[in-house]
Amino acid sequence: MSDYAAFLATKARRHGEHGRPCIAADVSPHLHDWQREGVAWAVRKGRAALWWSTGLGKSRAQIEWCRLSGDRALIVAPLAVCEQTAREAARIGVAATYVRDDGDATGPGIWITNYEMVERFDPARLDAVVVDESSILKQSDGKTRTRLIQHFAPTPNRLSCTATPAPNDPEELTNQAEFLGVMPRPEMLAAYFINDAKVKGYRLKGHAKLPLYRWLATWAMALRVPSDIGGDDAGYILPRLHIVPQVVSVEIDAREGELFRSDIGGVGGRAEVRRQTLAERVSRAVELVKAESDEPWILWAGLNDEADALAKALPGSVNVEGSWTPEDKAAAYLGFADGAIPYLITKPSMAALGLNFQHCARMAFVGMNDSWEMWFQAIRRCWRYGQAREVYVHAVVSQLESQIVANVKRKGEQAERLTDGLIAAMREQWTPTR
Repeated sequence: MSDYAAFLATKARRHGEHGRPCIAADVSPHLHDWQREGVAWAVRKGRAALWWSTGLGKSRAQIEWCRLSGDRALIVAPLAVCEQTAREAARIGVAATYVRDDGDATGPGIWITNYEMVERFDPARLDAVVVDESSILKQSDGKTRTRLIQHFAPTPNRLSCTATPAPNDPEELTNQAEFLGVMPRPEMLAAYFINDAKVKGYRLKGHAKLPLYRWLATWAMALRVPSDIGGDDAGYILPRLHIVPQVVSVEIDAREGELFRSDIGGVGGRAEVRRQTLAERVSRAVELVKAESDEPWILWAGLNDEADALAKALPGSVNVEGSWTPEDKAAAYLGFADGAIPYLITKPSMAALGLNFQHCARMAFVGMNDSWEMWFQAIRRCWRYGQAREVYVHAVVSQLESQIVANVKRKGEQAERLTDGLIAAMREQWTPTR
């Protein structure tokens, strides 16, 4: 055990301070003191992660990190978030401009682009890069993950920002470490994880949990509330969240050899059940909206048929379709945020990351999958700091689909335990600079 602990200690020492000298007083006074401390820490690290919960000011933090980390910085974000980031920069007196390629980003400055445009930028010309909503890196074999890691390897300062660093398993943290250049994925897996055939993947070694958390805290800062690093939680206590199950009664066709359907099954089974229950779920969701028709509503669909049926039944609604251009999607989301659209119909895969819809306190999931991350992020579009009212989230499912809800809940509890460990380890090492 002592040899293993010594081995992990050598890993922990590998990530020190690679950035520029910085203290909280260097950071804009538009940020809270605790935000300024967090930004200064990340600037000194040079390559760091801010895993701050939704609404804690990641946008302002990354803008200030860019300003302090070099003459030429790029923020990469989902397209619908880019305009919001530019607006947030203007609010704190910083110029940050959306561009589509290097030719538009002439000279020093803070530039913003969307994921689809990444390869149009020369990473060697950048002093710093931010990957906003970096949970996209969780796709361990995904093309996007590989492209981001390889493309920005020459950029000296790197920051990743997300509210959900490891929605399902701590192993996904390896992607963040590799993007930041802290430790290669295979090396991190060898140090802290074991490939377990029983779980069909990697699991954390039993005696590696605390060393892992302490090592993560040398390059990642996880926050749920400001007091996690000595800040004041006033104004950051969220209003009550109501999760309201809306279970519709639908007779599901039994599979061959069964008297009745007792479980939802795998991917194919889930899709089959959703098709059979679509009309009843849409009808229930429409009833909910019409009962409070003066409220803004977000209706989260998973299937095109669900979204189409909702749009047909709700005059005045806007259904953001996957075939739309990124610019048209962004315009619709901003229109809803500005109050011009009363009912927004969309999918979590398109709109669950980064958008601010605090004016809305009503939503319904008309189709659910097993992703806790999408569930959490979708809810947090409305239930976030700045929300003044209690938020009602309706989960419209059939009886069989209640199994999906239970699975999502289990994943959420696992993520909470991981965050608890990260915050505890961070507190052990935290030293303010002011």
